[in-house]
Amino acid sequence: MTFEVRVDTASPVPPYEQIRAQLSELIDQGRLVAGDRLPPVRQLAADLGLAVGTVGRAYRELEAAGKVSSRRGGGTRVTAEAAPRPPAELARLAADYVEAARRLGTADRDLIAAVQRALAPQ
Repeated sequence: MTFEVRVDTASPVPPYEQIRAQLSELIDQGRLVAGDRLPPVRQLAADLGLAVGTVGRAYRELEAAGKVSSRRGGGTRVTAEAAPRPPAELARLAADYVEAARRLGTADRDLIAAVQRALAPQ
């Protein structure tokens, strides 16, 4: 597992938030998967030239969001709950939805509109 986290010190976004957002995105994209271990806080802080507390805060926020879990001696690992669903499972769920909608007599355009509404930010 290799990945790169970058921090732009000129950005108005705090460094801990930049780290949190990048790691969260890597998890969401499936580039970091359940069980993958994140670098130790001290190591990542040294690599980025940041204070240990800055990286620690990013990890704590990821843990609060359920994306990682930390254990003394076991490091910080991506949780199973945070892992994206495999494409095959997503395809099965989509097929089940389409089948159920068609049993109700739903036209394809209405089915697509329902998905678009569900995806729209609230």
